[in-house]
Amino acid sequence: MSVIFDVLDLETIDRDIFRGQVVPSKFKRTFGGQVAAQALVAATKTINDKAVHSLHGYFVAPGDAAKPTTFLVDRVRDGRSFSSRQVTAIQAGEPIFIMQASFHRQDDQGIEHSDRMRKVPPPEQVRLDVDQIPKSARVMLEEWSDWDIRRVAAEDFQHNPFTASQQVVWLKSKTPLPDDPTFHVCTLAYMSDMTLLHSSLVPHPHHPVQMASLDHAMWFLRPFRADEWLLYDQISPSAHAGRALTHGRIFNQQGDLVAVTTQEGLTRTRAEGKAEIPISGLEAG
Repeated sequence: MSVIFDVLDLETIDRDIFRGQVVPSKFKRTFGGQVAAQALVAATKTINDKAVHSLHGYFVAPGDAAKPTTFLVDRVRDGRSFSSRQVTAIQAGEPIFIMQASFHRQDDQGIEHSDRMRKVPPPEQVRLDVDQIPKSARVMLEEWSDWDIRRVAAEDFQHNPFTASQQVVWLKSKTPLPDDPTFHVCTLAYMSDMTLLHSSLVPHPHHPVQMASLDHAMWFLRPFRADEWLLYDQISPSAHAGRALTHGRIFNQQGDLVAVTTQEGLTRTRAEGKAEIPISGLEAG
């Protein structure tokens, strides 16, 4: 069974109270995509007639990957067209993540337009040279073994000369997922934290950094499947004072823009002996 089935399987404790089980992990901290996905699952469990179109979350404290997480949902508003929820993720009595999510009825109609997907090699032509990536990144790929993640080589796509940092990644679930659209949305919330902050390191390949997600926002624009190839087109508009801003546009293989993400993360110069991302049994490097 894929880990994502365990991640998204929340236990109902009481009305608007849910618990996420411990998912075995090499990370010492709870993976940001996991807690965001679980918070979104908790919110969707309180909605009957609308679909999520956006979420905005803050990682207010590091989570412990070895502990379960409790999710408290506040039903902020239920209107005719929109509903709003606030979710607080708690470990040991303290919040580690706070998220607001907005849900929209699915029969509205209006104007239509979309950005186009850049031309890149198809995923079948992209291969990852594991020996050329840092040890910490190799461990992360092992952690994400349920996902097919293929970074497009920099020389294989056209660069915007006005953008400081660019990275393009194909990704999908290796495991077939159920047809439920909500399952795919929550799965993408998990996937969206993969590789995004690393897009800020493209101009600084050898700079030692300490990394952590600080906040995360997503907009879900069109239907998609997370077990089919998605192109994650990432940029980092700015890095300054130990923080980097990153932005991603997610397209399906047909070129439809299905989601957009924005994240700020910690990219502090790493002290000697510190790991880039805290991983059990991994030394810095």
